Amino acid sequence: MKKITMGQSEIELSRLVYGAWRLDDAEDTSSAHVREKIDLCLAQGITSFDHADIYGDYRCEAIFGNAIKNDTALREKIQLISKCDIALLSEKFPQRRVKFYDTSAHYIQTSVEQSLTNLATDYLDLLLIHRPDPFMDAKETASTLDSLIDSGKVRGVGVSNFTPWDWKLIQKHMKHPLLTNQIEMSLLNRQGFVDGSLSAMQTDDITPMAWSPLAGGELFKNSAATERLAPIFKRICDAQNTSIDHIALAWLLAHPANILPVVGTNNPERIKHLSDALNVEIDRETWFELWTAAEGQEVP
Repeated sequence: MKKITMGQSEIELSRLVYGAWRLDDAEDTSSAHVREKIDLCLAQGITSFDHADIYGDYRCEAIFGNAIKNDTALREKIQLISKCDIALLSEKFPQRRVKFYDTSAHYIQTSVEQSLTNLATDYLDLLLIHRPDPFMDAKETASTLDSLIDSGKVRGVGVSNFTPWDWKLIQKHMKHPLLTNQIEMSLLNRQGFVDGSLSAMQTDDITPMAWSPLAGGELFKNSAATERLAPIFKRICDAQNTSIDHIALAWLLAHPANILPVVGTNNPERIKHLSDALNVEIDRETWFELWTAAEGQEVP
């Protein structure tokens, strides 16, 4: 599978990224079952795995880490991404009174150390600030991210759900470049394509990642948009022997900005065929045909 170089770095991620957001939702969270999912990804060349400290109420990283900790050779074959700054209301933190964001040096450093322990590794390939923090001290946050790279605990850093002005504020105070911005993008969430986010990423050499590329399953539910998309999906499915989920991923993959979809599923059969999306052909007119059907009107 093709790899994509992240921003201004030598870090490469696989064209599709496996998302561990719902790893704890599976009926079987044993190390053997999780390792099966990892191996199904690796067999296709999916070597990049997306985490966050909060996933599964702070459980998913450790579930994943337990599955790989006894295979020391595996670490150099995969890329581990994690995120931090969301402080959840959780039984694990009974002292918290409200959900909030924390981009302080102490919080980021503590979160990274915990992620390293959970994931059974001594470095992260990428660390992302999960959400823009309206109470952020940009100089402190930037300095902390720089120091984590300098220490070798993370190879590179980026952001998630940031607007251009949010990431430019951090970048102003950093010596290392931000490498990615992970935002919601799908056929049913096209805002990033038109609000300047995707254009600004390309301008600043920031590689885009797309979370919820299947619109959180909404593509498979009845709605006005999915009814309009249905005949186009059927035509492409019949012509290319594919499926709706692969078409939706291919729509993102076709974009020249090299968007990296983050795909999360606990179904081994679906995991086994994730890379089939790379074989779906979406030309320019088909891309806009899908856009128009999702939008419900032609472009201006």
